[in-house]
Amino acid sequence: MPQTECMNCSELPAVSLPWDESVYRNEIIGSSQSFKWVLQQVQTVAPTPFTVLIQGETGTGKEVIAQAIHNGSSRRNGPFVKLNCAAIPAGLLESELFGHDRGAFTGAVSARLGRFQLADGGTLFLDEIGELPLELQPKLLRVLQDQMVEKLGSTRTIRIDVRIVAATNQILARMVEERRFRPDLYYRLNVFPITLPPLRERAEDIPALVEHFVQKFSDEMGRRIETIPPEVMHILKLYDWPGNIRELENIIKRAVIMSTGSALRPLLGELKRLPGQASPAAKRTLAEAERDHIVEVLRDTRWVLGGDNGAAARLGMPRTTLVYRMRKLGIVREQGCRPFRGRLSGLSDSPAGFNNDGQESPLDGTEGTMERALSQVGTA
Repeated sequence: MPQTECMNCSELPAVSLPWDESVYRNEIIGSSQSFKWVLQQVQTVAPTPFTVLIQGETGTGKEVIAQAIHNGSSRRNGPFVKLNCAAIPAGLLESELFGHDRGAFTGAVSARLGRFQLADGGTLFLDEIGELPLELQPKLLRVLQDQMVEKLGSTRTIRIDVRIVAATNQILARMVEERRFRPDLYYRLNVFPITLPPLRERAEDIPALVEHFVQKFSDEMGRRIETIPPEVMHILKLYDWPGNIRELENIIKRAVIMSTGSALRPLLGELKRLPGQASPAAKRTLAEAERDHIVEVLRDTRWVLGGDNGAAARLGMPRTTLVYRMRKLGIVREQGCRPFRGRLSGLSDSPAGFNNDGQESPLDGTEGTMERALSQVGTA
């Protein structure tokens, strides 16, 4: 297991689950208060037969929670069937849900069971339920009410025994107000709502998640990642993760692929918000978080850059890289602090250079060289 100075998975308080915890100990990870509350709700509702509506932003782990609810129920030995309502064209969705008989429509050369019948005796997970077309919502409502299914092209109803767990990243109550979702179906689904917190609201869980993904992908790729630099973990905790756990997982996967030594070296410059993507919580940008962290370390070291106790050593990067980051992030010496003196050796035209007066020299077009150096310390 990679070691960090921030948190170790073994130090996290264990969460007691009422079912076989070994089934999901590698997937359900978190000790924050907000996530413990989610697990408490899961523990409460799992043994019951009631419908559950899981709400949360994209990438927060709704499917994992749905599976945990199934595993904690009396249906755990039955099927767990998944259907993403947004991934199937509207014209085919009815057949996927309810099945069809032979000749029900052009191309129906044989009978087919729908997801409801496949899930009989188990749980049906309807992901992205907010994308269900309005014309199909009354039929779904009837199934929820009567536990009866009528296949396309058939006049015979089939009794089923299925528990529904639905999930959405949309606000269904707002969709009801906008008449894009039926209120009767909403109330039928909203028997026991569970809201998953975004990753930015459970930042204390990030170190454990990072260590889990590093271990997982290192084992898959035959790599040996033994350490996670503290400055890397600090930046990962400060980023607001608009893609939540899924984005973190992908970043760590790429980092394991790219790391050539025993230390994890993610390219933190990849953590940029997509064009036009606003932060739900109006969080500071990654550059702002990195700037604040560097300034904090500089203040602690009285703005001494080099040496064993200098800011560069504290940040785990070469002195030249630190000076470049300061230049790029617009960090200037605060009033009352000792000014920088001297010229960096070996970097006559570097962006981090100084003139004879102790002032920074202008950029001279060598950013590409420095960026390569930054990628080696994971701050590019």
